[in-house]
Amino acid sequence: MKSHRSLFLTLLSVILVSSCTLNKQISVDLILMNASIVDIQNNKTLEKQYVAIKADTIFATGPMDEIPVYSAQRSVDLKEKYVMPGLWDNHVHFRGGTDLIAGNQDLLGLFSKFGVTTVRDAGGDITPAVMGWQEKIMQNELVGPRIFTSGPKLDGPKPAWEGSIKIENDQDIQNALDSLESIGVDYVKIYDGSLSKENFYAIIEATDKRGMKVTGHMPMSADLNKAVDLGLDGSEHMYYVMKACSPKADSLTELGLGYGMMETITDTYDSQLANEFFTKLAKKEVYITPTLYIGKVLSQLADKDHSEDSLLNQIGTGVQKTYEGRIKSAQRAKSSGSQMREKVSDLAKQMIRPMFDAGVPILAGSDCGPFNSFVYPGEALWGELFSLVDAGLTPAEALQTSLIHGPEFMDLEKYYGSVEEGKVADLLILVKNPLDDIQNLRSLERVILKGDFTDKRN
Repeated sequence: MKSHRSLFLTLLSVILVSSCTLNKQISVDLILMNASIVDIQNNKTLEKQYVAIKADTIFATGPMDEIPVYSAQRSVDLKEKYVMPGLWDNHVHFRGGTDLIAGNQDLLGLFSKFGVTTVRDAGGDITPAVMGWQEKIMQNELVGPRIFTSGPKLDGPKPAWEGSIKIENDQDIQNALDSLESIGVDYVKIYDGSLSKENFYAIIEATDKRGMKVTGHMPMSADLNKAVDLGLDGSEHMYYVMKACSPKADSLTELGLGYGMMETITDTYDSQLANEFFTKLAKKEVYITPTLYIGKVLSQLADKDHSEDSLLNQIGTGVQKTYEGRIKSAQRAKSSGSQMREKVSDLAKQMIRPMFDAGVPILAGSDCGPFNSFVYPGEALWGELFSLVDAGLTPAEALQTSLIHGPEFMDLEKYYGSVEEGKVADLLILVKNPLDDIQNLRSLERVILKGDFTDKRN
């Protein structure tokens, strides 16, 4: 990926500067003094620290009483405010066709207002635009989060979403993967609109052979256990994990009910079977993205009035227009008496703590973007983290699902996830400690993107 090369060159320049400045005054761009560094991995805070930044990389950190002599373009006394890595939203969407390219681009600025400095785009139909933003953001020509993208989704002969690649046979799979590799996507996203289980399994096998990461939806006719054995790297949302935890799954699959089986799946959830499956997911290092927050929003969609939402006026009219489909669907579900979405949402919440305890790598993702009604960029990632804590995780554990597991999925943990030497200088400054209370994310005062101190939140 281009971003990998950029990071490597930046780090190399830091090493060269370091080697040339032994026993001399060290030149850096920014020093944060008297910082309280939030160590998310170890659930602790290091007080009275300095953070030296050169270009977009953390050059050094340490106690204030051991700070070397630096020549810095800027020095800031944080007065014991809290510094932590930028957040990752591991499931977002940029989509809606060429008419909504501008509307999607306008969403980029919202992420940083909430401390989201990296996103994982889970597929859409404006890939050239997204990759253009990706490049401009890396070149500091556009303000927004770093973007990792799957490009177009892989679906069956009648895709559920515009822009998806149609898969009907093995040759289609090879052609699709050739195409995705040629444009430099960061991973592969599968969708289940009309994809057969046979082609679902075949995509997983093909990506595994090529060394490509693969995650996504699963056809309800398929078996997640088998998919995991074949090399699936991740699963989006909780439907498929729930199905694997019901003893009725096989018989319901034979009936061809599709998502119509979900109420019975939730009613027959077996904790022992679930714990066995969680152990397998952990052993295979399969990443699960629960998307709890959007589940809650959509389950209340038929009843809640969002017209006074504080962020609604920052969403373009074109994107707002796409919200109508979900609203009408929720109204139809309510009139039919269906409780499927509410049951799925409640069970998903119950599953989080056992999954985490089993060692399953959970990813925080909001599913924000066009068509997903009133799930706002940036704010929705906070909502997901709040939901994970409400489901039983500690603030540190919830934050790990965002800024530690996110980089791990992309094999970039060397560059992200902590405030220490060699890590990317995407940093948040908060007035209150988020380890004490996850709601303290609301005290976010400033966002540092790639070492740039100019982006103040308020």
